[in-house]
Amino acid sequence: MGAITLEQAKLNAVEDYDPAVIDEFRKSSVVLDSLIFDTAVNPAGGGATLDYGYRRLVTQRNAAFRELNTEYKPESVTTEKHTVELKVLGGAFEIDRVLAHIGPRTSDEMALQMAQLIKATNAKFCDATINGDTAVDAHGFDGLDKALKDSTTELKGGKDWSKFTNADEAMTILDDLDEALSVMDEPPTILFANRRVLAKIRSAARRASMYTRNPVEGLVGTSGHAVTREQIGNTILVDPGAKPGTNEDIIPVVGGKSSIYAVRVGLDGFHGVTTTDGRMLKTFLPDFNAPGAVKRGEVELGPVGVALKATKAAAVLRDVRVAPAGVA
Repeated sequence: MGAITLEQAKLNAVEDYDPAVIDEFRKSSVVLDSLIFDTAVNPAGGGATLDYGYRRLVTQRNAAFRELNTEYKPESVTTEKHTVELKVLGGAFEIDRVLAHIGPRTSDEMALQMAQLIKATNAKFCDATINGDTAVDAHGFDGLDKALKDSTTELKGGKDWSKFTNADEAMTILDDLDEALSVMDEPPTILFANRRVLAKIRSAARRASMYTRNPVEGLVGTSGHAVTREQIGNTILVDPGAKPGTNEDIIPVVGGKSSIYAVRVGLDGFHGVTTTDGRMLKTFLPDFNAPGAVKRGEVELGPVGVALKATKAAAVLRDVRVAPAGVA
């Protein structure tokens, strides 16, 4: 059993173009780039499944002093059994061989279709990571929102950040954030929030000289500059964006209120799961040398899933007000 990142998955690439596609996934998805994937599921052999079973730590145990000639009082932690079934996601496109490479190589029809499919697949994975619910979509996996519901790290404080206009209120935002994250066992790796919530956090962090943009080694954007990640300390700020094929936010603002999710990435915390071969991403490019006018291409991510090993490795702060009452 081992663990890999999406960057390390390039070493398992079969085709020459797979590493380039993996880099595009990393550039456009902070979530995929930041997660560790446990390569634990082996689908080979008769009767094999894509299930990943684990026990989630629910409570923590105590320790005590012992009087001489007496025994310690036995105590155990509480765990819950959970199972995630790995799923595949992605899509396909069709393109006429005449149109495939009309125009500059970086913006022709082939490049456009691949870029948009990668963008949509990233959005679908991120949506499932936050909102996934197998009761709603049996082809997906359960996400953070479902895992944290009614847990000890689901906070419903109803913080009001809508009146943020000065430095003192900036400190209030950071204090509220610290208070919420204090329920976790360790500082978070990633903070997920709607762009309007992140604007408040970003502005407050700037006033406290805590906001930074750090380059990702080995990733260069279309401008020729290094791809950067927004951070407060060691915590990466992530706007999950919109759901694929729509303008609907993955983490919405409803009635002026939204939620903030935080996770500590690690094999003992929140992590991804994939198969033992580590080939999380597969690309199938059209063969323009074969007969047939219309060609088909596909990009597939998976089999993948996510697991929360400890309840305190993630938290959610609900009902954070970012707009006055009556304002959407």
